Amino acid sequence: MRSDLVTIILAEDDDGHATLVQKNLERAGFLNTIVRAKDGQEALDILQNTGEFAGKRPTGPMLLVLDLKMPRLDGFEVLRRMKSDPELARIPTIVLTTTDDPREVEACYKLGCNVYLTKPVAYEAFIEAIRRLGMFLQLVKFPNATPNP
Repeated sequence: MRSDLVTIILAEDDDGHATLVQKNLERAGFLNTIVRAKDGQEALDILQNTGEFAGKRPTGPMLLVLDLKMPRLDGFEVLRRMKSDPELARIPTIVLTTTDDPREVEACYKLGCNVYLTKPVAYEAFIEAIRRLGMFLQLVKFPNATPNP
């Protein structure tokens, strides 16, 4: 991985959804490194360089793609902890979840998410949404938000 390319931290507990996101980002031409976290605690461990991920933090800019409904720590708590940490707060965060409840959308933006996307239920619509996300990510500039070791 080149350090000038963004690394996606994909916090998604559903293996099927994670695979669809990864494969369809690749099909859209987004070939950057994707690091999978299977729950909210793993996502924080990756970002904070702690736990089983100590010493394995990605270099260069990072982007968190975050599901809300996850075991151990849900996406709301990940956002809360991440955005309250000055070293992690600048990392852009896209919430990608199944719910379109306006209260959850509002709560995520208040906690500091940058983009809130609802996963379409239909398979083809989900694939198309991820393809478009991949195209969007190729155009966006990311801050170098790698925390200090």
